[in-house]
Amino acid sequence: MRAVDIIRRKRDGGELTPSEIEAFVAAAAHDTWPEYQLSALLMAIWLNGMTPAETAHLTHSMCHSGKRYDWSSIPGPKVDKHSTGGVGDKTSLILAPLVAACDGIVPMMSGRGLGHTGGTLDKLESIPGFRVGLHENELREALAKIGVGLIGQTAAVAPADKKLYALRDVTATVESIPLITASILSKKLAEGIDALVMDVKVGRGAFMKTLPDARALAKSIVSVGAANGLKTEALITAMEHPLGRAIGNSLEIIECIETLKGNGPRDLETLSVTLAARMIRLAGLAADDQEAERKIRDALTSGAGLEKFRAIIEQQRGDPRVIDDYSRLPSVSHRHYLKAERNGYVADLNAELLGHGAMVLGAGRHQAEDQVDHAVGIIIHSPVGTRVTPGDDILEIHYRDDGKLQQALHWLSKAVRLESDAPAAMPLIHEILTEET
Repeated sequence: MRAVDIIRRKRDGGELTPSEIEAFVAAAAHDTWPEYQLSALLMAIWLNGMTPAETAHLTHSMCHSGKRYDWSSIPGPKVDKHSTGGVGDKTSLILAPLVAACDGIVPMMSGRGLGHTGGTLDKLESIPGFRVGLHENELREALAKIGVGLIGQTAAVAPADKKLYALRDVTATVESIPLITASILSKKLAEGIDALVMDVKVGRGAFMKTLPDARALAKSIVSVGAANGLKTEALITAMEHPLGRAIGNSLEIIECIETLKGNGPRDLETLSVTLAARMIRLAGLAADDQEAERKIRDALTSGAGLEKFRAIIEQQRGDPRVIDDYSRLPSVSHRHYLKAERNGYVADLNAELLGHGAMVLGAGRHQAEDQVDHAVGIIIHSPVGTRVTPGDDILEIHYRDDGKLQQALHWLSKAVRLESDAPAAMPLIHEILTEET
């Protein structure tokens, strides 16, 4: 079949057949269509959308365009979590060891951050020696031995997605619910998991800025996951303000360890526990939500989750001594404190602006090839709702370069807003969507 006929059908608002979708995905994986035709069909999909059936088949085809893992020889349910990302979003490094401590098997394939702060892999690589590029046999060994493997995306998994995402990025077709859904789920299905909990962030520091857009994506992921035989739930969670108090790779590793020691910020602990509990219930390791949360809380308070994280670091050749000695993590000697100039309450900490500031410091990337500075970042001393007086510390900025500090302060000073009255409490979790809702 001809590419131009497939493009024309979608351009005119028609529904693509399974064979047409398969031809499109095969062309992306094997470079048999020129990029201008792939891009034309992406734009037609962006303009006219896809039906749930089309999106499900696109996801299935993209998943089968490359390597698919099979962990059936390893006892236990395989479960993962994926987030659309946000500022200070570090829950993966807390919930993965907690779920594994409750007998879940977590083959977690993550990416690197582009914009704002680093991704899960960047945070992990701030641990000296930590290897995210495990070969399949090494990942299998990690899953069998300790129940967790934290790895980077490989070129062999969903190669069609790699090609299409690169084209979407340069053709203004990223913001498409069907294309986002297929991109996320094709890789998650290829992981060989039985269940997935999705964390869809909404707010200024998130990809989805509005609740209706976040809800549309969450519903699409849940329904398409189910259509492909993957038990899927989605939480829509707040990203108006940063999650936790640390922004920046090694600083976030410290906050994760402190959370596993029971000393973490309440919002980070609550969300991590909630996501982990949904994971083990969906995986069949708990009869209901109450039992699931109790098991996860037990793993947290007993220290089993912390010891599992130590085992993960050791298994992936990192330095496990960082658990007890944070001086082994990358750090910088320069500090700058953004202080309150008057009495009041911290009414806002704009996640998007704080993310821009952290990126300028070097904690994130402007472009994919940029190097991340694992040591720089921001500590929030006065979260939203804190009453402050003149001279109180609001932000502690860890920086390496005076010029970058001045550039970052342009964003960071705008991110903080004080008011005379205490702000109203904001929900951390907006909605939970299941296959039944």
